[in-house]
Amino acid sequence: MTDLPSPSKTILRALSGERQAIPPVWMMRQAGRYLPEYRATRAKAGDFLSLCYTPDLAAEVTLQPIRRYGFDAAILFADILLIAQALGAELWFATGEGPRLSTVTGPGDLARLKPVEAIHETLSPVYETVRILQGELPAETTLIGFAGAPWTVATYMIAGRGTPDQGPAHALRMADPDTFDALIELLISATIEYLSAQIAAGAEVVKLFDSWAGSLKGEAFARYAVDPTRRIIAALKARHPGIPVIAFPREAGEGYIGFARATGADCVAIDNSVSADWAAAHVQVDGCVQGNLDPRHMVTGGAALTEETRRIVRAFSNGPHIFNLGHGITPEADPDNVQRMIDAIRGG
Repeated sequence: MTDLPSPSKTILRALSGERQAIPPVWMMRQAGRYLPEYRATRAKAGDFLSLCYTPDLAAEVTLQPIRRYGFDAAILFADILLIAQALGAELWFATGEGPRLSTVTGPGDLARLKPVEAIHETLSPVYETVRILQGELPAETTLIGFAGAPWTVATYMIAGRGTPDQGPAHALRMADPDTFDALIELLISATIEYLSAQIAAGAEVVKLFDSWAGSLKGEAFARYAVDPTRRIIAALKARHPGIPVIAFPREAGEGYIGFARATGADCVAIDNSVSADWAAAHVQVDGCVQGNLDPRHMVTGGAALTEETRRIVRAFSNGPHIFNLGHGITPEADPDNVQRMIDAIRGG
């Protein structure tokens, strides 16, 4: 493990529970298609997966928004489904349609997956990207590693693609709970190994993206969103004392309440389906909150962008807060609107 990062970094101060007059800011998908420099680098790579697995180019696109905007954090450029590929699933990206995978729908498919210890061979370029970034990022910029949470990754592995309601995964957990639970267990173990290796390579914070947590209700939310997150965080903190973890159970709604206490997360990222005022009253009471500007403002801009940004900053001003979007920035966003957002946060 590398030395623990400097507590002077604004992101780390927020994650330790400090309220700051100007909240630190970064954006989900801040390295992405809305930036012309990203599009040029992706063209050089040839395809998306080649970009993810070429450390020099992955580091370059991670650094591009830091150079342009001076965000307080850089997030490793990768994809949540690389871990599925490392476990032996076939993975490809269909132009204009998103990811496609070979499916896991029964015990035979599960048996064909690789053991957890085999993932590092495939994922070693990702760790090299982290090492490059640790050496090239500005001293004040926090490096964030990440992984998809087990439930979300499982939904793709079961359906072979993204789905609007995660129906295939829900169907499998009901029809064949043994196969489903075994897949979740495999993903919990693999995620611990993957994030631990990112931390060893230099990540100062890690984030768990549970993009489809909102489709889990009641006991299923507790079993497949809360418990895997708790176990992953506990294992990481046992191996890497002091490592901060951000959890993002997107569209959890009332499930955001108490999520930090239940999982040990240092920060809960919230989407824009809940208001900042509600989250300040119900979620921030337990510690740092990250969020939650509607990404559509990055497209439309104008006075509404500035006003909503300032409103969110005010709503969370009584406790620790990391400013972010409620989900990832979209390809059609105007890069100038990102600067308008930053200026509104920092008082420019």
